[in-house]
Amino acid sequence: MIPTEDASARKREIEEKLKQEQETLAFIRENLEKSDQLTKGMVSILSSFESRLMQLENSIIPVHKQTENLQRLQENVDKTLSCMDHVISYYHVAKDTDKIIREGPTGRLDEYLACIAKIQKAVEYFQDNNPDSPELNLVKARFEKGKESLEAEFRGLLTRYSKPVPPILILDAIGVDEELEVQEEVTLEHLPEAVLQDIIIISGWLVEYGRNQDFMNVYFQIRSNQLDRSIKGLKEHFRKSSASSGILYSPAVQTKRKDTPTKKAPKRPVYIPGTIRKAQNLLKQYSQHGLDGKKGGANLTPLEGKDDVLDIEIDSYIHCISAFVKLAQSEYALLSEIIPEHHQKKTFDSLIQEALDNLMLEGDNIVSAARKAILRHDYSAVLTIFPILRHLKQTKPDFDTTLQGTAASTKNKLPTLITSMETTGAKALEEFADSIKNDPDKEYNMPKDGTVHELTSNVSVFKRVEHLYHPTPSLSPTHFLSVTALSYHNKDTTSPKKEKEPHFNDKILIMSVNNQYNVRFC
Repeated sequence: MIPTEDASARKREIEEKLKQEQETLAFIRENLEKSDQLTKGMVSILSSFESRLMQLENSIIPVHKQTENLQRLQENVDKTLSCMDHVISYYHVAKDTDKIIREGPTGRLDEYLACIAKIQKAVEYFQDNNPDSPELNLVKARFEKGKESLEAEFRGLLTRYSKPVPPILILDAIGVDEELEVQEEVTLEHLPEAVLQDIIIISGWLVEYGRNQDFMNVYFQIRSNQLDRSIKGLKEHFRKSSASSGILYSPAVQTKRKDTPTKKAPKRPVYIPGTIRKAQNLLKQYSQHGLDGKKGGANLTPLEGKDDVLDIEIDSYIHCISAFVKLAQSEYALLSEIIPEHHQKKTFDSLIQEALDNLMLEGDNIVSAARKAILRHDYSAVLTIFPILRHLKQTKPDFDTTLQGTAASTKNKLPTLITSMETTGAKALEEFADSIKNDPDKEYNMPKDGTVHELTSNVSVFKRVEHLYHPTPSLSPTHFLSVTALSYHNKDTTSPKKEKEPHFNDKILIMSVNNQYNVRFC
């Protein structure tokens, strides 16, 4: 059993703890009540805030929407004003650009093209939006005026700065001095670089916006005239030159010549007037003999002055052919920078026509003169054809390359001239050989001292001409003359029944002539 005192103490202890717990519970309840009151107050505040916020939102949203609409309207107004300014500017384009258009593009091409671009945009605007507007006609007229000014500037630049190429530069460019070991390339500059760039810009604009090809006609007309004048200037240079040699050298090349015994042989045949003149005199001898029946040697007259002129004319024509090829190549290089690619060949064809026709006409005149001389039995004129014909054949590959892409009629002009010269030369030599065969004095002019027969000597002269200017085997002078000389020389002048044995030297010479011919062309 538990003592009574212990039970009492235990009871009191329990009662005290209970009292404490009750006090704690009362404190908690009190705090809960306060917390509920605070919660109710906060909820009331939040509800009031929410209510007021709702009211504020309901008031702000319409204002926001209205402000947004106002901003949109403001943007639309700004855009409208900008468009109006842009449109109004089209109505002022004609007035704003009038001064620059009237003054022209000279010296301010970029600024001028910018004005033309403004006018073009105005034209496009009125065409799309107001085709019946009188302003459309005004800006169209301004645009056409600007285009005409550009075309005039194109023509003016070409006219002012296009000059004939000096003969000295042409002679350097065609490389007349082929004895030089190293040939320096000569560049023909037809236009200053700044002017060329302006012309290229104008050409590009006219092609893209001008929709007009008239400037191409202007280009080929001006450049064609300069090409023709360059060649004519070269001819005049030859006429005025007092040089005695057949090949004329420009001073620029002469300073570089090397007078050494080990020079290279020139590719182009050196023109030797003395050899040609001697052969011409021989031809004149038989020509006159065939006409009047007298011995040709007694009828020869000194024609040195006329022959000197002829030498220069032949040399001039030969160099003009080479000059034409070089100048045409240079013109095509210039044209390719200015003219659109699909119009280049046609424009080039038109550009070279005048100069080419003049050269071909001159060649036809040479052939015609030779034919007329042949009809008069004057066969000396045919020798003028040999150096020209040989040079034409040498030049033909470069000629064909340069004229590639041109019309067939243009490319066939040189072959036609070559054929004409070949036909005329062959006919002249055939008739000349016949005139020797029919010489009535052939049996009375045999050398009594046993020296080389005159015909054999003449054949050697013609062989020298043929060696220099042999254009084709069918035109070889010795082809006709060597056999003729041998047959005549073998005849005995004293006994018609017995043929005279040819002189040893004559046989050697004739065999040498024929062997050279066979070795070279068989």
